Amino acid sequence: MKRNSIKPVLLSGIQPTGNLTIGNYIGALKHWDLLQETHDCLFVLADLHAITVQQDPAELLRRCHEFAALLLACGIDSKKNIIFVQSHVPGHTQLLWALNCFVHMGELYRMTQFKDKTGRHERKINVGLFDYPVLMAADILLYKTDLVPVGDDQQQHLEFTRRIALRFNHRYGDIFQIPKYYIPPAGKRIMGLQEPLAKMSKSGENSKNYLALLDTPQAILSKIRQAVTDSEKEIRYNPSRPGIANLMIIYSCLADLSMASIQRRYEGKGYNIFKDDLAEIIIDFLNPLQKRYRSILTDRAELTAMLKKGAKEAHRRSQIMVNKVYDALGLMP
Repeated sequence: MKRNSIKPVLLSGIQPTGNLTIGNYIGALKHWDLLQETHDCLFVLADLHAITVQQDPAELLRRCHEFAALLLACGIDSKKNIIFVQSHVPGHTQLLWALNCFVHMGELYRMTQFKDKTGRHERKINVGLFDYPVLMAADILLYKTDLVPVGDDQQQHLEFTRRIALRFNHRYGDIFQIPKYYIPPAGKRIMGLQEPLAKMSKSGENSKNYLALLDTPQAILSKIRQAVTDSEKEIRYNPSRPGIANLMIIYSCLADLSMASIQRRYEGKGYNIFKDDLAEIIIDFLNPLQKRYRSILTDRAELTAMLKKGAKEAHRRSQIMVNKVYDALGLMP
């Protein structure tokens, strides 16, 4: 698989931890499916990022297979794109070390996610978590990436990446492509069902707070019926009413209807009817996806072969950049 020199390069990744949710689909995977038609795409299972938090080894391995199968089930075409596991490509950590030597400690201390996690787990913070943004920068810069789909909570990391690339280029010439970010126009941030002021998390401890792509119909109906709304009862989109607004965004994205159309459809109707209809829409959407997933996962050999092929091509591309950087630094070939 050779790089298509006409299409701009897009890289996106996801940690193989927790349960992929409807929020991951609406905010990321849906757009990956669309962008693969216009971009030269690399999709990475970021297992090295995952181990900044202690993982059960068997569970992490299982999740890598599960997530790879779900990417395919969501429409990512392995024949058009490169899908690989981060730890299978040595260039990520090779470039990480080189970039570390151009990053200031103060920059990493100011990263919002690091400050948040330090405040909650001050004694358990490891160096990997501190260095997380540099590894992310290496992920992106390794492939001369033009575009990176990000949620609004990741924009700081991409700005950090751009700053490091510009700093390196200023000293050594035109080495790195300066990436731009892509933020989905709608549904970019799906919130929790029980905590509609916080983003839906695939690693959340409260299973009622998220809708997993592999949830059963019974679980989906139960979670939607228990989703937090308010006492107004009117089906009307208003960001100041985060519970119903979040459910309407999910409805809009999966049913491809405007907020105005949804409001007209449920004028004079209560939350119970709206919620049951939304649950049915989600169930109908996930049913074929889950069937594709189960079919893909039955052939582990084929799935492993796909990831091996992806890693081989990612390694080929990445070594071009690693060699370029090492040469600029004066490291012996």
